Amino acid sequence: MTAEPLLPAPSAAPPYAGVPHAGPRHAAPGHPAPAPAGSAGAVPETEYAARTGALRAAMRRRGLAALALASPENVHYLTGLDHLGHFAFTLLVLPRGGPPVLVARRMERHTLAAQVPGVRRELYGETQDPARVVARALASVVPPGGTVGVEEQSMALPPALLARVRAALPGARWTDCTALPARLRAVKSPAEIALVRRAAAVTSTAMAAALAAAGTGVSERSVAARAQWAMTEAGGAQPGFVPLIRSTARLSQEHVTWREHRLAPGEGLFVELSGCVHRYHAPMSRTVYCGGVPAGAAEAAAASAAGLRAARAALVPGARTGEVYAAWAAAVAAVTGRRPRRHHCGYLTGIGFPPSWVGGGSVPGVRSGGRTRVRAGMVLHLMSWVEQPAGHVVSDTALVTEDGCELLTRAPRELLVTR
Repeated sequence: MTAEPLLPAPSAAPPYAGVPHAGPRHAAPGHPAPAPAGSAGAVPETEYAARTGALRAAMRRRGLAALALASPENVHYLTGLDHLGHFAFTLLVLPRGGPPVLVARRMERHTLAAQVPGVRRELYGETQDPARVVARALASVVPPGGTVGVEEQSMALPPALLARVRAALPGARWTDCTALPARLRAVKSPAEIALVRRAAAVTSTAMAAALAAAGTGVSERSVAARAQWAMTEAGGAQPGFVPLIRSTARLSQEHVTWREHRLAPGEGLFVELSGCVHRYHAPMSRTVYCGGVPAGAAEAAAASAAGLRAARAALVPGARTGEVYAAWAAAVAAVTGRRPRRHHCGYLTGIGFPPSWVGGGSVPGVRSGGRTRVRAGMVLHLMSWVEQPAGHVVSDTALVTEDGCELLTRAPRELLVTR
C-alpha cells in the first residue's frame, strides 16, 4: 500500500453522504467567514474595566483586600493576555483599588509590554523563587491583617509555592475564592458571544473537512491533518485540546486522539474538535461510519440525537442543570430502554488554554441533580454521549438565549455513513 500524503488535496477527499464538502478556505454553510484570530479589537477596553469593576464589587462584599488569580483563563478574562507562556508560573494580583499586578517570568516582558501595558509587572528571573515576588506584590497592596482571596483549586497554582507565599506574609489572612471569578465568567457578554460565534464557524468548517476526509482505508492521522488545516485556514488559533479523533473501538478512552490506524469497513470514527478565536471555544462532536453501520449503532445514533434534542429543549433560562440532565436521560432511555449512566450531558465552556477548553481544571457540568440555575448568555458544550447498545456521540455548542437555546455549531446530526 502506498503511503498517504500528509495533507490530501480537498478534491481528493472521499464523498460523504449528506455532508456538502466545505474546503478549508471556506466558512461553513450559513456562517460568515471568520476574521483571523489575533486581529485587533477582540473585546473593548471598556469591557475589561467592567469585568474588573464587577469582581472588585464582589471583593468588597467579602472583605477582600486582594485576589491572587493563577488560572490562565482568569488572567485572560481580566487583562486579555494571550500567549503560551503559562507553562511558567504566572499570577495576577487584583487589589481592591489601583492597577492589577502581574507576576510573570522575565522572559515574557516583551509580550506583557505589548499586550497588557496598563498592568503593573513584577518579573522573576530564571534562578529566582516566584513565591518571593508574589509575596512582595501582595505586601504592597494588602494592609496588615488584610484578607487575600486565592484560587486554591487552580492547577496553575502549585500548593508548595502557595505555602511559601503564606509563610512570607504571616500577618495576612487567606480564603479560597476559586469560584468567584468563575461565576462572573459563566454568563457571556455580547462581545464574548460574538467571539464564540466566530469560533463556532471555525469549528463547523473543520468538522466538515474531517467528515469529508473520513472513509474506509483512511487513517485517523489523515483525518486529523485535514481538520487542523481547515481549522487554521478558517481563522482559528491553537485550541485548548487538539482534535480528538479516534475509532469508536477506542471511544471509551476519553481523552486520546489519532493514531496511524486505518479505518476498516463497518468501523466508526469519533471526531470532537473546537475552533478557537481569541481563546474562546465552541466544541462539537460527530460519529461517522465507514461503508456500513455496525450492530447497535443505528439505535445508538437515534438515542443520541433524541437526547440532544431533549437537552436543547430543556436548556432555557430559569431551569436547573439537573432538569436538563433528566430530560436528556429520559429521551435516551425512551429509545434504548436503558437509563444512561453518563456522568454529564454537557458543561460550560468559553475561554480555554491548553490543556483544556472547559476554562480550567474543574468542569462545571450538566449533571444529575445539578442545582445550577441556567441563565441567558451561558454557553455550553451540550453533549449526548450514548454507550449502549453501542458507543455514539453527537454534540454542539449551545447558547442560552432569552427565550430558549441556539445551537451554534453546524453539521448533520442524523446517522452519518461514508464509503
